Amino acid sequence: MSTERRRNAGGRRRASGPPEGARGDGGGRRAGGPAADERAGDRRSRPGSDDSAGFWDDERPRRSRAEAAAGPDDGRRRRAPEQSRQGGGGRRTPAGGARAESGRRAAAGSGGGGRRKTPRGGSGEDDDRGPVRRFFGKVWKPALVVCALMFVTGVAVLGIAYARTDLAKLGQQDNAMLASTSIDYANGEEAATTGEINRVMVTSEDIPREVVNGVLAAEQRKFYEEPGISITGTMRAVLTGGAAGGGSTITQQMARNYYDTLSQERTYSRKLREILIAIKAGQQMPADEILEKYLNTIYFGRQAYGVQAASQAYFGKDVQELNAAEGVFIGSIIQQPGNFENVEEGSDMEDILKDRWEYTRKGLIEMHGDNSELGMPKSEADELEFPETVDYNPGANVTNQEAYIRQAVQQEANRRYGLEPGQLSTGGYSIETSLDPELMKRAGEAFSQTLPDMPEATVQHLASVEPQTGEIKAFYGGEDFSSDPNNSLTLDAQAGSAFKPYVLATGLEQGIGLESTFNGDSPQEFPGIAEPIQNDSNESHGEVDLIESTAKSINTSFVQLAIETTPNAVVTTADDAGVSEDQFETADLGPNIALGTYRVSALDQAAGFATFANGGVHMPQHMITELTDAEGDVVEPDDQAELESGTRAFSQDTAADATYAMTQVVDGGGGESAALPDGRPVAGKTGTSNSAKSAWFVGFTPQLATAVGLSRDDGQKLVIPGVNAIYGGTTSAKIWKDYMTTAMDGKEVQQFPEPVYAGSAERYGPTPTPTATSTEEETEEEEEQEEQEEPEGPTWTPTIPTDPTDEETTECRPEDLPCFDDGGDSGDDSGDGMPGDDDNDDDNDDEESPGTQPGLLSGE
Repeated sequence: MSTERRRNAGGRRRASGPPEGARGDGGGRRAGGPAADERAGDRRSRPGSDDSAGFWDDERPRRSRAEAAAGPDDGRRRRAPEQSRQGGGGRRTPAGGARAESGRRAAAGSGGGGRRKTPRGGSGEDDDRGPVRRFFGKVWKPALVVCALMFVTGVAVLGIAYARTDLAKLGQQDNAMLASTSIDYANGEEAATTGEINRVMVTSEDIPREVVNGVLAAEQRKFYEEPGISITGTMRAVLTGGAAGGGSTITQQMARNYYDTLSQERTYSRKLREILIAIKAGQQMPADEILEKYLNTIYFGRQAYGVQAASQAYFGKDVQELNAAEGVFIGSIIQQPGNFENVEEGSDMEDILKDRWEYTRKGLIEMHGDNSELGMPKSEADELEFPETVDYNPGANVTNQEAYIRQAVQQEANRRYGLEPGQLSTGGYSIETSLDPELMKRAGEAFSQTLPDMPEATVQHLASVEPQTGEIKAFYGGEDFSSDPNNSLTLDAQAGSAFKPYVLATGLEQGIGLESTFNGDSPQEFPGIAEPIQNDSNESHGEVDLIESTAKSINTSFVQLAIETTPNAVVTTADDAGVSEDQFETADLGPNIALGTYRVSALDQAAGFATFANGGVHMPQHMITELTDAEGDVVEPDDQAELESGTRAFSQDTAADATYAMTQVVDGGGGESAALPDGRPVAGKTGTSNSAKSAWFVGFTPQLATAVGLSRDDGQKLVIPGVNAIYGGTTSAKIWKDYMTTAMDGKEVQQFPEPVYAGSAERYGPTPTPTATSTEEETEEEEEQEEQEEPEGPTWTPTIPTDPTDEETTECRPEDLPCFDDGGDSGDDSGDGMPGDDDNDDDNDDEESPGTQPGLLSGE
C-alpha cells in the first residue's frame, strides 16, 4: 500500500463511514489500545451531533486523529502516528517522514495537555465562530462567578449595616442643634444671616385630620400601607420628573431631616444610610410617630419649620384651626417651599402653585376611595376653594440690601451646591461672598444722584463682574424686597444695540476683519426681515468699516454682518460669553437679533462683556467664594473645574479687536458720557430698544465689567425728568460713570491690548460706481451686470461681490438661513429698528427720529 493510502486509511475516517465507524486499520484494536468505540467514548462529541451543543454552540470541534498525534495527550502516553502503520502492521516510517511531520504539528499546538489551536491548513476542522461568540465562550463562566460573589457580598454588607443601625443612638436635630447660616462680604463683615429658627413643636393630637389628609394627598397617599421606602413612589418620580411627588417617602424625608448622621449632601452613601434608617424606622416606629416627627421638622417656606410655624406664617392661626382647603395648601407647598412662599398674583409661579393644590385636592378623593377613613368624598372635595394667605414681608426686620443678598445667596447655593433653602437656613453654614459693601451701597446711590426723581415704575439694573474670576462684586436689587424681584440678577429688558458686540465677535471669529466694509446707508431691506432697517434718524453713512459701525452703532451694517455670520453663530457666541441660555427664548431667531431683540439681565451683560476684558475666556459668574459646613469643612461647588480654568468663548485676537472697536464708542462715539475722569481706558456699548423702552450702557475696564440699564415694569416708554432724548448714551452711560468712578478709585490704571486686525478686509458693499479711470474690462463687466434681470425686493443684496457677473437675487440664500418674519410692525417692542436709539446724542423728543418714515424699522 502506498504511503498516501496508508495515511488516508490510518489517519482519517472514510468519507462514507459513520463518525465513529471503522478506521483505516479496519476498526480493530491496536496493541495496547482501546477499541474504537472505547476511544470514541473518551473523546468529545463532534459538532453537529445531538448532544454536542454547548453554551451558544461554543464548544470547539473535535480534533482529527492526525492532530491528536501531533502533540501531548493530557498526560497520557502519546500513540504512534497512524501513518507509521500499514493495516495494523508495525513497519516504521523513515526518520524524516511522518514523525518529523508530527513534530512540526506539535509545535503549533499548546502544551501541558491543554487545548491546542487548530493548525492552519492542517487536517483539522476550523473554528468558525465569530469573535463575540468566542469571547463570551471564554468569559461567561468566570463572569457569572464574579457577579454571584459580588451579589452575596453586597447582601452581606447591607445586612450588617442594617443590623448595626440603632435608632435609639441617633442624635436628634432638635432646636438646640439647629443654627442659622451667616453670609459675609468680601472683607469679612457680616452681610446677612438666614435669621432665627422659627419652630414650634406640636404633638400628633394637635394636628387635625384635615392637615394630615392634605399632607398625605400631596406627598404619599399610601403612607399607612407602604414600608419605609417605596419602589412605586420612586418610579413615579422618575417617570413624572417629580411633578407627581418626589421619590422619597415620608419616612425617608423624616429620617433625612430628623437625624444628624444624615448630612444634606447628595451622595450615594448618604442615600444608602437614609434608606436603611427609613426601613428600620418603618418597622420599629408607629406610623403616627413618624408623621409627627416629619411634620415638626420639615421646612414650609417663610422661615417656618414645622406645621405649627407654617400655619402662623401662611394663615395667621394655629394648626388646630386650619380647615380642609388650608390643609391641602399646607401639603402642596412642601414640594417647593422656597418658590411658593410669596408668589406674585398673576405670575407663572402662582399657576404652578394652584396646579399643585389641585393635584393634592384630587388626592383626597383617591385616598377616600381606597380607605374611607382617609381623604374626603368627591362631593365634599369638589367644594374646596383655593385659600387666601396672609401677606409676607421677609424684609420687615432687615434692610432691602440684606434681604436681596440673602435671597441671591440662597439661590446660588441651591444652583451650585445643591442646598435647599431649608438646609441652608438651619445647617449652620458660613458663607463668604465676593460682594464689596462699598460698591453695593454705591450701586443704589448712583441712580438717584445721577438721574433724580425717576418715576416709580422705572426699573434700575446694575451688576458688576470681575473679568479674571467671574466674581460678582456688586448688584442693585431694588427699592422694596417685599414687592420687587431682584432688578439686576433676575429682571431683564431688551438689550438694544448693546447686543452688537456679540455679532462683532462672531464676525471676527469667522475671519471678517475690522477693516471689512459694509453699506451703512439707510433704509435698507434684507432677506429674512419683513420691514426695512434704518439707522438712527435714518442717517446714511455710506461705506463703513466695523470700527465705525461699532462707534456709531450703525444698524444696517450690523444686520448685514449678522446675515453673513448667521444668527445661530451669533447666539452661540453670546451664550459662550455668559448670557443665560434662557434669554434666547425671549425673541425669534433672525438677522434682527443684531439690533437687540433678546432680553437680557444686567448680570448677563456684565458677565458677557467681562469675557471680552478677559481675553475671550468666560469665567462663570458667581458671588459665593467659599461655603463651610457646621463642622468647618469646605464644601466644593459643582462648577469647581470651570472656576479654575474658565471656558474659551472666542480667541484672544477676537477679544482684542472687539475691545478696540468698543473703545471708540467712548472715545468720540455715542458713549462719550461714560468716559472716566482719570482718563483710564474704557470700552463699552450703548443700547436703546424700540421706542426707548429700555436704555443700556455696558462697559468695562481691564479690572471690572459693569452693566447699567433702565426700563419700566409696565413695558412703556421711559420717562426721565430733565432728559428729552432718551438713549443709553444720555442716561445709563452717566450712571455707569458715577458708579465706576467709585469702583476704580485707587485702582491701578491698566491698558487694553493693542488691536491685531485679525482676519481679512472684505468688501460687503455698497457696489462701487464706475469711474473715468475704469479699464475697458471693468466697464464691460459693469455693463454685463446692468443687462441682468433687476431683482425684486431688497435694494441691496448682502452678497460679497467676488464676481462682478454674479446675479443678484431676492430669494433667501442657503447661507442666509431661512427667511425670518419679524411681524412687520413698526414702533413695537421688537427692537428691530430702535427708533430714537442712541449713540449719536441727537436731540429727538419723539418716539421716531426726524426723517423716520412710517412703517420703517429705525434705530441705532
